[in-house]
Amino acid sequence: MPFREINSKMVEATVAPGQKLFSQRGAMLAYRGDVSFTPNMQGGQGGLMSMIGRRLANEATPLMTVEGTGTVMFGHGGHHIQVIGLSGDTLCVEADRLLAFDGTLQQGTLFLGSQGGVMGMVRGQVSGQGLFTTTLKGHGSVAVMAHGGVVELPITPQRPVHVDPQAYVAHHGDVRNKLSTALGWRDMVGRGSGEAFQLELSGSGAVYVQASEEKL
Repeated sequence: MPFREINSKMVEATVAPGQKLFSQRGAMLAYRGDVSFTPNMQGGQGGLMSMIGRRLANEATPLMTVEGTGTVMFGHGGHHIQVIGLSGDTLCVEADRLLAFDGTLQQGTLFLGSQGGVMGMVRGQVSGQGLFTTTLKGHGSVAVMAHGGVVELPITPQRPVHVDPQAYVAHHGDVRNKLSTALGWRDMVGRGSGEAFQLELSGSGAVYVQASEEKL
């Protein structure tokens, strides 16, 4: 059930009987046909742990389950939308940047600090970003939101990529993440993020970076 990009800020998806989509609350712009929208308090396919992960990432609203027969247009806040296709691999994406995704994808959560030690905790306290990202695995499409457009940067074993945590949108592939500080502890006092923190992504895959550090 791929999303069709209408323009840089709107996508359209076809809903068919026996299939479902999940979307962020308030993402529906318009629809045609017999389509229903129901709050999903269980966190979609991921169940309770998926919901916990999103709540710890400051996503206070439940996902909406979209079912029926017709087409639905999605967008949110005038943000840029990037459609990412999955072919059995796993996508890690900031929970608040998820716009909509296929209901066939398996959901989970990833603690970004799990591979970066204590700096993962520092990220949540100082940078203002969530500690958890949502993981989506399987075959299907995902529509994510960002400020000012998105660029996809390849990650290779010979060339890791360093990203400002506030510019990070998502990544996929066989990738390890490590959060570190580029400044001393005294220098970090009073700083939100920027160059104070760097998210290093190494391995094989790609990372999606937004053009603006503004939070959604």
